[in-house]
Amino acid sequence: MAETSARLLRLLSLLQARRTWTGPELAGRLDVTTRTIRNDVERLRGLGYPVDATPGVSGGYSLGAGAAMPPLLLDDEEAVAVAMGLRTAAGGTIAGIEETSVRALAKLEQVLPSRLRHRVAALNSATLAVQGGGPTVDAEVLSAIAAACRDRETLRFDYVGHSGSETRRQVEPHRVVHMSRRWYLVGWDVDKQEWRTFRADRVRPRTPNGRRFEEREPPEGGVVAYLQRGVGAALWRHHATIRLHAPAAEAAAKVPPAVVVEAVDERTCLLKAGADTLEYLALYLGLLDTDFEVVDSPEFAGHLRKLIGRFSRAVGA
Repeated sequence: MAETSARLLRLLSLLQARRTWTGPELAGRLDVTTRTIRNDVERLRGLGYPVDATPGVSGGYSLGAGAAMPPLLLDDEEAVAVAMGLRTAAGGTIAGIEETSVRALAKLEQVLPSRLRHRVAALNSATLAVQGGGPTVDAEVLSAIAAACRDRETLRFDYVGHSGSETRRQVEPHRVVHMSRRWYLVGWDVDKQEWRTFRADRVRPRTPNGRRFEEREPPEGGVVAYLQRGVGAALWRHHATIRLHAPAAEAAAKVPPAVVVEAVDERTCLLKAGADTLEYLALYLGLLDTDFEVVDSPEFAGHLRKLIGRFSRAVGA
């Protein structure tokens, strides 16, 4: 009986982790027969869990919505991750979720084992959040985007661009990424046939979602690097193309992914860099510790001339 109960808990955990499972998939995970899976599903239904079964080749088992939310099964790492996520959300970039996160966190910490409560407390005491003025995202919008990523369903939405104009998009959503106090959707634009990045706070989902799709290979270098290359450059206020007197490989090792490095020859390369201020851009290039020339930014070149005069006066030249 104890073995059956443990198996039921594992089955329930699997059903909560993914939208749909076939009988053979579950049987393989639990090392039992598909008949045992059918019997265990009936036991879960008898306990009040709404397990749906769809016949056919594309069918399977899924945990449906019931009259009440069933208990969630979390392992140690998942419990700690949820607790820290709730603490972060309470600080929030997700609109209207702060108070709800605090209530949920209080319930979770009440039932955490002592060993996990100490881990969460240690992480919380050693972690500081830098408050910023980033835009907030509606919790329902973020949930809709995340669900479409999980279920591999084409997301249809209206999108407000930088200029304020609104367009309608069809995207195969890949990942949701939080960076620089903003939430971004990275996905494959069906109409443009290319990877694109969208600010989540500018997304207005349309229902229902579109067709399901096969997951694509992520952009070159991975989702985070792709986002840093595109969004990082878009957020800069000042841009400049710099000729560095250093090989491209050597320069690329010193700069973040958002900075584009193009080889000119074996000894020089072009650096497409930027920053929010000209002062920081000058400091950044100085830290590279190599000779350089400004190619296309008279504004930045003028700022460097001012710095040359200031530094010369500093040493009495």
